[in-house]
Amino acid sequence: MTKNSGSLNLKPEIRHIVEMVKPGSRVLDLGCGEGDLLKALQIEKRARVQGIELSDTAIQECIAKGLFVYHGDLDEGLADFNDQSMDYVILTNTIQVLHRPDFLIQEAARVGKYCIISIPNFGYWHVRFQLLLKGTMPRTSRLPYDWYDSPNIHLTTIADFRRFCREHDLTIVRETNLVIGDQKCDHVRFAPNILADYGIFLLKRSA
Repeated sequence: MTKNSGSLNLKPEIRHIVEMVKPGSRVLDLGCGEGDLLKALQIEKRARVQGIELSDTAIQECIAKGLFVYHGDLDEGLADFNDQSMDYVILTNTIQVLHRPDFLIQEAARVGKYCIISIPNFGYWHVRFQLLLKGTMPRTSRLPYDWYDSPNIHLTTIADFRRFCREHDLTIVRETNLVIGDQKCDHVRFAPNILADYGIFLLKRSA
């Protein structure tokens, strides 16, 4: 971590996404929030970064960081971007709130040479435990909402997401599965669909 990026509020799992991006790349972050990931990539990887965000408040935070961010609804796609015009298109913890996640993932694969997509894993054992034994909708640090006020409308598991990639001609170049704590996260290499609460996938369109 550089001295400048050390002041950013980067979650531990976001460090793994920063590490996946090659220096000097063109990066588009979909649902970029307050722009901490983009700023870290700009500082640490000298990346040429852009973002798309719906929240006016978050956009103002991005502007305050000196970032170039569009106001846009991701469910409408990426018609303003040409094919393969970005090196990386990133969706961090975003696809589960979209009305058409399959459509946007295909759009991201069209615009980016690579896509980085991260998901909370609905197959995590703690989630299964709550459903099976308590009979309640799960609440975890990755899924903290009650059923009636959750923005998450398309939850998936790691196994579901792998199958989606196979069926939509997307190659998984790299997969990182994690259990995330307050200040750190640990790799999960055995049975990640049960033991990991978060997955990060580096994808490209299959040849």
